[in-house]
Amino acid sequence: MPGGETSGETYGAEFFRDWLTAAAGAVDREADRLTELDSAIGDADHGVNMKRGFAAVRTALEKEPPGTPGAVLVAAGRQLISTVGGASGPLYGTLLRRAGKALGDAERISRPTLAEALTAAVAAVAQLGGARPGDKTMLDALVPAAEALGTSFAAAREAAEAGALATVPLRARKGRASYLGERSIGHQDPGATSSALLFAALAETAESAEVAG
Repeated sequence: MPGGETSGETYGAEFFRDWLTAAAGAVDREADRLTELDSAIGDADHGVNMKRGFAAVRTALEKEPPGTPGAVLVAAGRQLISTVGGASGPLYGTLLRRAGKALGDAERISRPTLAEALTAAVAAVAQLGGARPGDKTMLDALVPAAEALGTSFAAAREAAEAGALATVPLRARKGRASYLGERSIGHQDPGATSSALLFAALAETAESAEVAG
């Protein structure tokens, strides 16, 4: 099946640790680009903040590896809240913590179950930030990605990337970029872009797991 999975496959804590480690690597590689995007319509610190936060996540997961998928996500969310500045820390932290709590204490998780957990977590992010799809925020990538995850990991990656690109012609209605009004049009939202990196890392981890299996 596309997206690095077979019917009925489930994923344990190691998979989730690998996912977030891959996400940390992607954020590290793309930090300058995220900051460049943020310099146009934000505070020019998104790349630096995300790089610091995900580096802390990677270190924490290596030091004390959580034993269940839910615990991995909760631990990662806590790290992001404590180390990422600005609005991104609480938003990304809420995303991962809520998803982790939704997964509970299960030892292994199916892709559809993860999709349900992330859908609930994205709803929590929307409530926290007071935004919705079309406002030129991370939700423009997160909402379609979580929905597409019900189909496959690859579909989620593609939906997130398409959602991030779709923010270019939008006028920002939430966050720092909203202060620019019409001047926010023509720029890709950095939060949606980093959200797409998260789902790209998820798909890549699934593909690697399939090859290893």
